[in-house]
Amino acid sequence: MQIERYIDHTLLKPTATPRAIKQLCAEAREFNFYAVCVNSCYVALAKEELKDSDIKIAAVVGFPLGAMSTEAKLCEAKYCIEHGADEIDMVINLGWLKFEEYRLVKDEIAKIKQVIGSRNLKVIIETCYLTAEEKKIASMLVVEGKADFVKTSTGFGSGGATFEDIELIQRIIQNKIQIKASGGIKDKKTAIRYIDMGVSRLGTSSGIEIVKETNP
Repeated sequence: MQIERYIDHTLLKPTATPRAIKQLCAEAREFNFYAVCVNSCYVALAKEELKDSDIKIAAVVGFPLGAMSTEAKLCEAKYCIEHGADEIDMVINLGWLKFEEYRLVKDEIAKIKQVIGSRNLKVIIETCYLTAEEKKIASMLVVEGKADFVKTSTGFGSGGATFEDIELIQRIIQNKIQIKASGGIKDKKTAIRYIDMGVSRLGTSSGIEIVKETNP
């Protein structure tokens, strides 16, 4: 198993500097990670640092709260694509979801997918704030919105991915789209278990530690 090819090497801290983003990209080259995941202001820098490589650039949109307007998210998504992003990781509007404004949630996902075209859209549902029923509904809305991935977490909420949530999401999406587990993935044993459960991508800032570990 080439575990590094499942990893989105991530740096989304508000204090991240250009120097740190350059280091992130250098590490991605060294360890052959699938992608780097950065805030929108650093997409162009990451693109320059990763030129002549096959490492993808994933950019977050509406991060980390998801509560900005759809128009703002669309503008950010367009900016990211125009400056070199290969994938978009967007955060849903949790308030809409909890107030049962399901059409608004689905339409926002669909609009962003339309803007980015064939590029992967990963939709962060921030599982730590949702009931089991809300997780089911959110996952189905991601499918109905024609996104490519359900993503569990921003890593900035009260909790990250769990095995139980992955099992629940799998039951709902029924392999119609893919899953990205994110938040709290810090060791190789955990990462491999997620992959064995059918997760296609792992979002983590601990990718180097994970790939350096010996197989459990």
